[in-house]
Amino acid sequence: MSYLSKLIALGATLLLPAAMPEPVNSPVRIDTGLVSGTTDGGVTAYFGIPFAAPPVGQLRWHPPQPAAHWDGVRAADHFGASCMQDEVGSRLPWTKEFMTQGPISEDCLFLNVWTTAKSPREKQAVMVFLYGGGFSEGSSSVAVYDGAALARKGVVVVTPNYRVGPLGFLVYPELTKESEHHSSGNYGLLDQIAALQWVQRNIAAFGGDPNRVTIFGQSAGAISVADLMRSPLAQGLFARAIAESGPGLFPENLMGGADTLEKREQQGVKYAESKGAHSLADLRALPAADFYKRDPGARGPAGVGGPVTDGWVLTAEHPAREAPLVVGMVAGDAAFASFFGPQAAPTVAGYTSAAQKTYGDRAAAFLKLYPAEKDSDVSAAKAASQTDRARVSLDVWCQNQVKHSETVYTYYFDHAIPWPAHPEFGAFHSSEVPYIFETLKLMDRPWTAEDFKLSEIVSSYWSNFAKAGDPNGSGLPQWPAYNPDSHGTMELGGHVGPIPEADPAKAEFFISYFKE
Repeated sequence: MSYLSKLIALGATLLLPAAMPEPVNSPVRIDTGLVSGTTDGGVTAYFGIPFAAPPVGQLRWHPPQPAAHWDGVRAADHFGASCMQDEVGSRLPWTKEFMTQGPISEDCLFLNVWTTAKSPREKQAVMVFLYGGGFSEGSSSVAVYDGAALARKGVVVVTPNYRVGPLGFLVYPELTKESEHHSSGNYGLLDQIAALQWVQRNIAAFGGDPNRVTIFGQSAGAISVADLMRSPLAQGLFARAIAESGPGLFPENLMGGADTLEKREQQGVKYAESKGAHSLADLRALPAADFYKRDPGARGPAGVGGPVTDGWVLTAEHPAREAPLVVGMVAGDAAFASFFGPQAAPTVAGYTSAAQKTYGDRAAAFLKLYPAEKDSDVSAAKAASQTDRARVSLDVWCQNQVKHSETVYTYYFDHAIPWPAHPEFGAFHSSEVPYIFETLKLMDRPWTAEDFKLSEIVSSYWSNFAKAGDPNGSGLPQWPAYNPDSHGTMELGGHVGPIPEADPAKAEFFISYFKE
């Protein structure tokens, strides 16, 4: 079955090549049995491999357990179900190619593998991708996460599912009590760790090198990367990390660093009561779909949240993994770092008020750096300040992280997807993903030679980093390692090369603000 056929079976409609794949003659033996995949264009893909037992019944809100063995050859020729979520199909600027499609289920702990290796002796570098979605949605079967093109660069690509929303991150007193680690929540992170353990046990059979595993993720997936770097349970499971649009940009509570376990337990009790549940038995008796009913327009399940510092998966000490790291952002991420609330129309008075509320006695200095003399100046001043604030916040995060990682590379992706119908979205949050995976052709956009050139460059940077811990390579613009004294980053867009984070005075303003 071709990749297109699998997506059609999942309810997606995409423009894909009609090439017929060849069946793989020799199945691969993993620790749970034999699996066969399909080969297309030199890449063999294995879809829907269980890496853990279905987290259902008494295993709901339980660390992932070993997957069952099977007899014979399992045909890994279609995606497994995505984890339970409120499946909306699309939400602009995220069209269907960026969103979960098809079946969802509690039985969802599956992963996919793409490889060009013909023998375990090849020992290719491995790239394990963790999807975004605010810890409330997402799937490894999302179209733009297709790993075939990256695999053609000589790496083995793995995309696992992990539990999201209430089934992935609920903290509840009875769950804490029944845990031998006195922990609850973080089930989604435990799924990611179980997938990485699966990689360590099995990836050599697909031609991968378990000693050269790179985890990479976007948005919530990037926050997951940062959390795995500090989780004692993930030590030794990967060698390198790439975090796209996550660390340094989002509030600390999304990274499990603000809320205490006790506070999240209280939130969990209120959430359970909102579902008519007054005990763990009540919660486990509810249909899974009941946890994903929410008010129209709500972004995520109220009172559940994402990772939490539980003392087991994530510890209060926040230890940082000493591993090479690529970390960066997209131009559109600046909106996440904004202090401006929604305004019917930008005004100088509203802009000044927001600056005073956020910066207090620093507001005058801020308004001098980003002046708006008339209402028509406000939008440009806001955009400039948001961009600088976001880039400098990432720089400040890296100043601490570089003390722990061997090498850090930072980037700023500012190339807009060509989209005549919606030029207002520009380089939006997640828009770098199809460039990295080289999946542009899966989307109906008026692509240009510049788009394909940029995609080739960034996918080469990512795969080079996975292979050797350094994104640089033959024919690529030189990407310097992060220097905490220079406050610079690597621009990825129409221009590919080093740029300053901000003008010196503006950089100093935000550095002092974030460090106060």
